[in-house]
Amino acid sequence: MPSFPCPERNRIMFESATTPAAHTTQVVRRLSAWETTGTTVTHAGNALQAMSAAGLTGWNIRKVTQTGMDVTPLGVTAVDNPDQVMLVRTDPRTNKTRYLSSVGKGYGVTQNEDQAAVLDTLVAESGAAGLAHVGSLDDGRRTFATMKLPTTMRIGGIDRVDLYLAVFDSHDGSTAFRVCAVPFRVACANQLGLAIATTTSSVEVRHTRNSRITVADIRAKLNLIYHYADEFEAEATRLIDTGLTTPEFREIVETVWPVDDRTAPPRTRANAERRRTTLLRLWTDASTQDRIRGTRWAGLQAVTEYLDHHAPATTPAVRAHRVLTGSTVTRRKQQAFDLLTV
Repeated sequence: MPSFPCPERNRIMFESATTPAAHTTQVVRRLSAWETTGTTVTHAGNALQAMSAAGLTGWNIRKVTQTGMDVTPLGVTAVDNPDQVMLVRTDPRTNKTRYLSSVGKGYGVTQNEDQAAVLDTLVAESGAAGLAHVGSLDDGRRTFATMKLPTTMRIGGIDRVDLYLAVFDSHDGSTAFRVCAVPFRVACANQLGLAIATTTSSVEVRHTRNSRITVADIRAKLNLIYHYADEFEAEATRLIDTGLTTPEFREIVETVWPVDDRTAPPRTRANAERRRTTLLRLWTDASTQDRIRGTRWAGLQAVTEYLDHHAPATTPAVRAHRVLTGSTVTRRKQQAFDLLTV
């Protein structure tokens, strides 16, 4: 199963002990992936109110015995699964029971409300004004919450990048409870969840039978995440101070999306040409590039803007879901970043 796209490099994993700057780029008002898939909760007084506004309370997540029905010419036999159970929840809108996932019997069940104290502590200790977005994905199997930190970076003195903490959890056993630092470029609503080799950008707590997500666990690791912001700003400054030519940008595109035009099927070649055209337009003409055009930072933003806002998708919600959960999107952003920082 794909995991939430926090940077993988140098992630710290741990178990619970209790188990005006100069000028800015023109702001293009777009919905971020968080806004598209979740609920904006900036007016909520605390985490519990925010989760309630987003429909994440009252789920009563619980384990249910897993039984299969074997139908043979001799009749129907009920067969219990001794190794796994179903996780189900109550849909607060309908009061009906909904399936979440199948997990091992030792899986540690947590309610969404169990996150409230941790989220409120993160808000208080980080200096955030409150939670920004709360939502769920995959019919409730995954949840997220974001908060905007007071840190605002001015890359090269001109390009504003805000820093968010994004908190993810799952109810299908696919991921741990995870807190990630996510830089967010305001000019184009690009989410830059990138790994930097020398720093840690996310921490997590595994779900086990005895584990509990505690305030102390998260507080102890927060400083590791904050160091990431300093390193990210340093890397971004180097990128904005270094030029990139159009042929070099084309080479980045061909490396991130390799297609052999001599052997690829016609449909693949046509899709590749449309993608190249869109990426080149973002690189040469997009208003979001006005103050940074011709730099390696602009090359990274063109690739990220394409993935976040222009890549083909049946609906914006489908694209946003892909941005938040798709390993391919994360890998391509990271590959472009690695190529540009060489």
